[in-house]
Amino acid sequence: MKTSGIFILTFLLIVSCNQPPVQTPAPVSGNEISNRDGIFIHITQCYDDPHSVLMPLKMAVMMSADKDVLVYLDIHAVQFLTKDAKDITFADFESAHTYIKMLAEKGVGVYACPTCMKIAGIAPEDLMQGVQVAQKDKFFNFTKGRIITLDY
Repeated sequence: MKTSGIFILTFLLIVSCNQPPVQTPAPVSGNEISNRDGIFIHITQCYDDPHSVLMPLKMAVMMSADKDVLVYLDIHAVQFLTKDAKDITFADFESAHTYIKMLAEKGVGVYACPTCMKIAGIAPEDLMQGVQVAQKDKFFNFTKGRIITLDY
């Protein structure tokens, strides 16, 4: 009995000594830039479903406070992005054009699908201020962290 107790104690001592040291994080000096996660918001809806347009635009504005955000609009959504397009409104939300202006002021990329624009007869110069023609490189280079997608 005494021998088995010594054996167990020796075994536990060996196991505990072979554990890797606890890593403590290095102090942050304030000069380092952390990698923020990015939010990729994809909108396809237009006038027929104002809630599905305004909710993601509102989320983009809110999330841009502490995340990198990119908004991509395609399919029907390109229709409300022109200078002379009718705005979209819905209860308890700002208008679509107001959200796009807010995003532009924050430096958030708002991009329209070039193929969808062509199908809708929209030229790049027709786009309202704050909206750009989409470029695939922007989809990957807008953030250094993870990319989380919200699809509407």
